[in-house]
Amino acid sequence: MEKSVVLEETQKIIDRAPFREMKINDTSVLDTVDGRGICEKCYKSRKYFCYTCYTLIVDKTIIPQVKLPIKIDIIKHSREIDGKSTAVHATILSPNNVKIYTYPDFPVLSENEKIVLIFPGKTATSVESLFTCDKNDETMNENSLLTTNGLPITRAIFIDSTWQQTKAIYKEQKLRELPCVVLKGRISQFWRHQKKSPRWYLATIEAIHQFLIEFHACAFDNYRENQVEIRNDNGELSELCQPYNGQYDNLLFFFKHMYEKIHTIYDHEQLFAYKRPLI
Repeated sequence: MEKSVVLEETQKIIDRAPFREMKINDTSVLDTVDGRGICEKCYKSRKYFCYTCYTLIVDKTIIPQVKLPIKIDIIKHSREIDGKSTAVHATILSPNNVKIYTYPDFPVLSENEKIVLIFPGKTATSVESLFTCDKNDETMNENSLLTTNGLPITRAIFIDSTWQQTKAIYKEQKLRELPCVVLKGRISQFWRHQKKSPRWYLATIEAIHQFLIEFHACAFDNYRENQVEIRNDNGELSELCQPYNGQYDNLLFFFKHMYEKIHTIYDHEQLFAYKRPLI
């Protein structure tokens, strides 16, 4: 059997329950929300959150909050439709760690921080490479993991747009000067179709989730190999010193809910987004 056929059959099995192995809170609580609410900032009618002001509309006690190991900035193209973007999910679910900027606005890129851009540039390296250093390098102490609270970077930047819009944003010199990181392959479950794009083009919230999983796994492997213990402000052992246990899966809380809603209305096999090539 050809590799492509095997891949398609395997993906069909995964597509039947793509979130089964993840630790995501029960999203059925969102079904109890009656009607729409008014955003306190822009006074527009919204359902669960305001995708313009990045504020919650529903009772915050029913929405999970996700703590991230680093800060994340998202640069959203001005032509990206707010209501269709998944970027807002990240700042709603992790408001203390995620900020969104609308291009041409940019986050402040301080020289005192170690920042990477998640983008498949020509010189892009893997997440794993962030945790590797040459032990024979005389500058190792200066650039070692322990210089930034035990982590090699302080922030990661994502671009939220179509592929053509992304290339336009990447032309900005301040972004081109940042080291680029590329993620491992992952098949998207996003229901929004983009022409001429394969299924491994991830929605923004999927890309953030994938990055954090890789980041956590690499940190754990590195700390274990070097017998390093990183502790938080309370003196507790950092979760990064332990195997990944679904800590960031709730970033897909709204994504999973909307995915399931779409699939109660439409047949998965008939949606163009899932007919895109896998490779």
